[in-house]
Amino acid sequence: MQKITPFLWFDNEAEEAAKYYVSVFKEGRILNIARYGDAGPGPKGSVMVVEFELHGQKFTALNGGPRFKFDEAISFVIDCKDQAEVDYYWDRLCEGGGKPSMCGWLKDRFGLSWHVVPRRVIELMSDPDPAKATQVNAALLKMRKIDIAEAERAHAG
Repeated sequence: MQKITPFLWFDNEAEEAAKYYVSVFKEGRILNIARYGDAGPGPKGSVMVVEFELHGQKFTALNGGPRFKFDEAISFVIDCKDQAEVDYYWDRLCEGGGKPSMCGWLKDRFGLSWHVVPRRVIELMSDPDPAKATQVNAALLKMRKIDIAEAERAHAG
């Protein structure tokens, strides 16, 4: 059993969001859907909680009403092996009203923050030569979606 599970509070889009995330991440699946009963507080039969899994990571989504919203203080990092994977996740998570931000961050159409990061850029930023690492960081600060080739050029000077 997973010890810690991210718990996501939605207004009324828990099932829609879970199905969307499962469609974006190829190794995803809906595990369980619980519905409100006579005790409420939601309408009887409506979705209360959706449990789903993305690449082995379990999530719980609640339809809890409009009281709380997501913000950028929490995001989920997607470890990408190459530019094609960066492009795929960036494009899919921005579709339907998602909003690009800076340095590989974006908010999807539900307001959840994601950080789409290629492994290679982490390697470049971790270069023991501080000048090279600084050049990469400066280049990233000018990007929305991370461009590995541009980060490589910055690293090379």
